[in-house]
Amino acid sequence: MTLSSTSSCQIVISGVGGQGVLFITKLLAEAAIEKGLPVFTSETHGMAQRGGTVISHLKVGRFSSPLITPGQANGIIALKAENIAQHGGYLRTGGWAALNSATPVKAPTKMQLFCQDADRLAQQINDPRSVNLIVLGFALGVLHETVTQQHPLFCGVEDVAAVLKQRLQDSPPKLEAALRALQTGAGSTYSQQPKCSHE
Repeated sequence: MTLSSTSSCQIVISGVGGQGVLFITKLLAEAAIEKGLPVFTSETHGMAQRGGTVISHLKVGRFSSPLITPGQANGIIALKAENIAQHGGYLRTGGWAALNSATPVKAPTKMQLFCQDADRLAQQINDPRSVNLIVLGFALGVLHETVTQQHPLFCGVEDVAAVLKQRLQDSPPKLEAALRALQTGAGSTYSQQPKCSHE
């Protein structure tokens, strides 16, 4: 899906240091740039050291500020289950959230909530550091299938894969691992997915 000149998309990505929050934010930003779309990114707070909370904002469209205000985000990608409680307030009513969780989660506000156990999938492919790309692939896959025009998406799995091929072209093993993780997430949209409440 491509944004029209009047469309926009605001996404919050959250997790903890060491999970690669900023890496997947950059992948999405580069995918937008490849489509010729204006983009803002910003790390708003938290410490990037391992274990500290990290949150970044991604705004695609004609915006004048890089920060997303509470109640305005189209969606949130959360790499830890607790992040949805911490940062769900950024979502607008009816927004979507793609969450890494091994157990069912009750949405704190009215949203379209999609959950997948990315940690389990990462262990299955013997790459525990790939959780971020698995969650990203899951988000892009499930949102492509379910989210309406009310919450526009500006790229798909194939667009992010193209960015990975550009970034990692000089390291075939890393590229192969990254693409495997992305596709693992994308292919897991309805496979053993925890049932999350849509309140």
